[in-house]
Amino acid sequence: MNKDLMLAAVRISRPVNVLISIASIFVAAFITGTIQPFSNVIMACLSGGIIIAAANTINDYFDLDIDRINRPDRPLVMNKLTPLQAVKIATFEFTVGIMLAFFINFLAFVIAGTVSALIFLYSYKLKRQPVVGNLTVSFSTAMAFVYGGVAVNRIKQTLVPAIFAFFYHFGREIIKDIQDMEGDHQGKARTLPLVYGEVAALMVATLNFLILMFLLPLPYLILWYRTGYLLVVILGVYPVLIYTLLSMWKNRTPRSLGTLSTLLKADMLIGLLAIYLG
Repeated sequence: MNKDLMLAAVRISRPVNVLISIASIFVAAFITGTIQPFSNVIMACLSGGIIIAAANTINDYFDLDIDRINRPDRPLVMNKLTPLQAVKIATFEFTVGIMLAFFINFLAFVIAGTVSALIFLYSYKLKRQPVVGNLTVSFSTAMAFVYGGVAVNRIKQTLVPAIFAFFYHFGREIIKDIQDMEGDHQGKARTLPLVYGEVAALMVATLNFLILMFLLPLPYLILWYRTGYLLVVILGVYPVLIYTLLSMWKNRTPRSLGTLSTLLKADMLIGLLAIYLG
């Protein structure tokens, strides 16, 4: 693989998303009170990161026509990779990710295989269906926390952050659907805003974020998490969620919604910090 092809393969994987997933898995293991066996934690981080890379790659393959409108800077649109090369890269990454999970434990292997299948199905079919696609990708993302718990055989402690991650990503996915309406319409996708309208989609996203804001303090109030968690949530998570709620109703242009989506992605790191401190 030459240098340009390698760079394109890295870029199509969306390395920031991959790093966030790796961090989520590690933090999930850490908050259980142990990172032993450490080899399992490292294996889970590598496995999860590689599967996310595969997911992003195969998603770009199936979304090529849509991305010509919504994401003209993507490697496939810019002919930095051919569709066949993208399929080969994604297939290799899915295989490696699932194989690594086998060396953690059987449950990790099942989760890796199931999430990989769901992600492929999402990219192939479910992404173009209202709500179902959003739920699928949100569930798959939330499973990163459970995956970290599985690596150290302590799943229970990872369920709270997994639930938070689910709601956080579900709201962001709805915003991205509104942002991508033009390209999704050309690609004949049946996303929530295209089927039921922008206002309905915004109402769903608003309700979702309000539920999340209600849930966020609960681990502190029931004495599961320490004060550090609550402080970071109040100072670093709530302001972003409130700003997102106000901004998405005020300005629905693709550029503005894209900025909100990027802001929410960046704030995931703050959320991880809160859980780490908790």
